[in-house]
Amino acid sequence: MYDFNQSERATRAVIRLGNLSRNIQKIRDIIGQGRKICLAVKADGYGHGAVAVSRAALKSGVSCLAVSNTDEVRELREAGIHAPVLLLGYPLYDDIPEIIATRAEPMVGDEELLQRLNNSVLKAGTPPLTIHIKVDTGMGRIGCAPENAPGLARLADTSPGLVLGGVCTHFPVSDSTDPDDADFTRNQINTMLKIKNEIITMGIDPGLLHSANSGGILQHSVSHMDMVRLGISAYGYLPDPSINYHDSLYPVMELKSRISFLKTVQPGQSVSYGRVWTAEKETCIATVPVGYGDGYLRLLSGKASVLIRGRRYPVAGRICMDQLMVDLGSDSGIGLNEEVTLFGPDPAGPSAAELADQIGTIPYEITCGVSKRVPRKYLDD
Repeated sequence: MYDFNQSERATRAVIRLGNLSRNIQKIRDIIGQGRKICLAVKADGYGHGAVAVSRAALKSGVSCLAVSNTDEVRELREAGIHAPVLLLGYPLYDDIPEIIATRAEPMVGDEELLQRLNNSVLKAGTPPLTIHIKVDTGMGRIGCAPENAPGLARLADTSPGLVLGGVCTHFPVSDSTDPDDADFTRNQINTMLKIKNEIITMGIDPGLLHSANSGGILQHSVSHMDMVRLGISAYGYLPDPSINYHDSLYPVMELKSRISFLKTVQPGQSVSYGRVWTAEKETCIATVPVGYGDGYLRLLSGKASVLIRGRRYPVAGRICMDQLMVDLGSDSGIGLNEEVTLFGPDPAGPSAAELADQIGTIPYEITCGVSKRVPRKYLDD
C-alpha cells in the first residue's frame, strides 16, 4: 500500500511502474520473443506521464514509442529519450521541419507528403528519415488505399532522403467479439499480408509490418506480424470488457485524495449543487478535495463510490469542480485526513473500467482525463 507523505498534495495520481512492466511482460508472453513492441505514450502516456512511462517501458523491453503529434515527440527528446518514436497523427506540411529535427518516424499515405519529406531531408542535409506507409484497410481515418501501397513503397525506396521503416494499418473492431467484426479484422490482416508480399515481389524491403493494437494482440494472433502497437492493455485495462482474457492485467494509475472536512447532516438536509441528494437519516458527510477540475467527471455524480479503509462509500450529491462529498453513514469511525481511493488497482475499490462503465465510456477517457494539476507520484514496485 502506498503511504502518503503529509507534505504532499491531498489529491495525487500514484503511478505504479512495476504494474506497467508486469503488463508488458504479459504481452510479451502472448506475442513471443521474436516480435517488437511499440508502446503508445500519446496523450501524456494515457494520462500516466509520457516521460516516466517511456523510460520504464524501454527498460522492460519495448523497442519503440508512439505519439500523436510533434510536441509529444519533442517532449521525449528533450527528456533524453532517443528510442524510435512513431508519429501516429498524420503530419501537416508545417510539421516537417520538426519531424526532421526530432527524427520522428511519420505515417505517410500519399505521394505529395512523401515527396515533401524527401525534398526537405535532402535540403536539410540530414541523414535519411525513416517513414512508415499507412494503409487504410477499414478504419476510414488516414492512409492510402491498399492498391496504392506498393506504389508508395517503390517511391519511398527510390527516394534518397527516406528509409522505408514499415507498412501499417489500424484496426477499428479488433477488440470486438462479434463474429462479423472478427471477419472484418481478418480481412484487414489478409490485406496487409498481401501488400507485404507484393512489396517483397518488387524487390523492396517493406520494413516492419505492424497492425495489432491491444484488441489485435489479445484476439487475433495472426495480426502480431513483425511488431505490435501496445496501448491500453499496458496501462492495465482490456480494450473491451467482453474479451475473454485468461489472465489479469494490473491497473497502473491510482487516483487518491484525503478527507478535508467532516460534518453531520440531518434528515432532509441536501448536499451540493442542485439539491439532487438529500439525507434520508442522520449521517456523516466527508468532503474530499477532488472534482471534475482534476478529471473526476461530474457525470459520476450519484453513481460512483470511493474506497476508504477497504470499504466502499457512495459519492453524495453532484461532484463539484474542486471537491466532492461522500456519505460515510452514521458510525464509520472515519476521521479527517483519511486516505480516499477514487480508482486504482485495489480489487476492493473502483477501477477506471468500473467508472467508465458507469457513465458509458471507456477506461482510456478516465485515465487520460486526470488533469495536469494532479501531481503524479511514481513508484517502481
